[in-house]
Amino acid sequence: MSEQPAPAPSPVNDSAGPVTSAVDGSPVNGSPLPAGLADALKRDSAGLVAAIVQQFDTHEVLMLGWMDDEALHRTMTSGRVTFFSRSRQEYWRKGDTSGHVQWVKSLAMDCDGDALLVRVDQVGAACHTGTRTCFDGRELDAVVGHGG
Repeated sequence: MSEQPAPAPSPVNDSAGPVTSAVDGSPVNGSPLPAGLADALKRDSAGLVAAIVQQFDTHEVLMLGWMDDEALHRTMTSGRVTFFSRSRQEYWRKGDTSGHVQWVKSLAMDCDGDALLVRVDQVGAACHTGTRTCFDGRELDAVVGHGG
């Protein structure tokens, strides 16, 4: 079953971060994320953060998706990966229509807070084109460097 369309992503995080409750530190700006996490994320102008999806056991990079606070919250609390579609302006949970589910194994934020690493157990193809990863068969010509 497909997720219902949702409102546009939350606003970009300004330098002051979200307003939090003086009582328990929980966010009061509408973000469903814990205040510390909401403060640490650096979102783009659309309120989104890049989410790199990696197969947990083989370390294959499967795809890149986008998450806002709600998509990250759904991913953190459901065991399945939810993205925010920039083209459709709605949430989508990977596998609801294709059956190619991504089961969450771990989540990490990079040192700058502007990217997420979602380690998953991918069922079937990760790419909407039917390939295992969104990078299969799409190599670019490049000079290969040699370390010394």
